[in-house]
Amino acid sequence: MFFTLSKVFGFFALPTNFLLSLGILGMLLLCTRFTRLASWFIVTSLVLLAVAGLSPLGNVLILPLEQRFPPWDPSHGPPDGIVMLGGVISPEVSAERGTIALQEGGARLVVTAELGLRYPKARIIISGGPSSLVYDEAPEAGIAVRELEALGVAHERITAEEQSRNTVENAVFSRLIANPQPGEHWILVTSAFHMPRSIATFRAAGFPIEAYPVDYRTRSPADVFRPFDIASKGLSRTDTAMHEWTGLLAYRLTGKTNELFPAP
Repeated sequence: MFFTLSKVFGFFALPTNFLLSLGILGMLLLCTRFTRLASWFIVTSLVLLAVAGLSPLGNVLILPLEQRFPPWDPSHGPPDGIVMLGGVISPEVSAERGTIALQEGGARLVVTAELGLRYPKARIIISGGPSSLVYDEAPEAGIAVRELEALGVAHERITAEEQSRNTVENAVFSRLIANPQPGEHWILVTSAFHMPRSIATFRAAGFPIEAYPVDYRTRSPADVFRPFDIASKGLSRTDTAMHEWTGLLAYRLTGKTNELFPAP
């Protein structure tokens, strides 16, 4: 039930989806006696879509998420294990085309391969099951495992966790597989903007893990003054950031995490 509600609520929590829905509602109301309200909905939708798409709003929202956890410090010593969160591969496109199809967060897989080769004794868990509410998707973890093998990481070091549908389940199922022992230290590879929510869920699941943020979308704090020249880029950035902020709040309110905005 939580998974279904989170997907439905998450759809309308995205500014693009909400504002488009508002505009469509306004167009429908034009056929009724509520034409004044309809006009307000349409104008509001267009103005806010323009603000979200062309202003630096997306950068303003995503930057605190990306800045929350610093780059991983290798002086901590070699990790005993690495957990990479999914959401980086399109299973359907990969299957149809016969080659791996990386999505925007593909840096997670590249960095995990680099770490696997740099630390040959570290165990690797790829956590990524079917996450779509509408489509019957194949788990992407298996595809990621095959790609890591192709890049030179030994098969026996990698475990595919293919049940998780969201970040909470990523944490719970990964902990069961890892069974981390006292004194071990594990690192978590995921997008920098997703790291606060990920760390909060792993801590709540009883899996102490160190952040290894990758896949940055901003260059520096100066990007809060940088508008977008293509509206689709700004809208995508705004949606991504709002998805994370909404997720942080929803997870805390429903008791899935113990922290609203975890710190290192």
